[in-house]
Amino acid sequence: MPTLVEYKKAGLRFERLEDFSAGIELTGSEVKALREKTGSMDGARIVIRGGEAYLLGMTIPPYQAKNADKDYDPERARRLLLTKQELRQLADAEAKKGLTIVPFELYTKGDLVKVRLAIVRGKGKADKREDLKRKDAKREAARVLKRG
Repeated sequence: MPTLVEYKKAGLRFERLEDFSAGIELTGSEVKALREKTGSMDGARIVIRGGEAYLLGMTIPPYQAKNADKDYDPERARRLLLTKQELRQLADAEAKKGLTIVPFELYTKGDLVKVRLAIVRGKGKADKREDLKRKDAKREAARVLKRG
């Protein structure tokens, strides 16, 4: 499952509570652009409206800028394909205070493009510092083992 686009800062900013995988509705030129690893998920989020899930804030530039439609919007809302049960779970989580739904990566599964998303809780400054300390300690331990 090759990763096409990843929200790299999400792991630092959020604490994952529950993971999901969903299909995404894209145009052909958007799929081609993603396969070239263009696109950005910085600040992307998922909202549930009218019984459907939408991915907002993700940018997919035109595949060929000179051939792109004049009305092409690189940041348009993209519909996610989820089961009714998953939509209900996500809607319940979105309604709870302090929880949000964030996409972590776009990846391919066969010919399909999928989104890995999660219900998350924002981390405070202390939590972020803890994670950085843990990561530094792990890196230092690996460095010592490699030398020794």
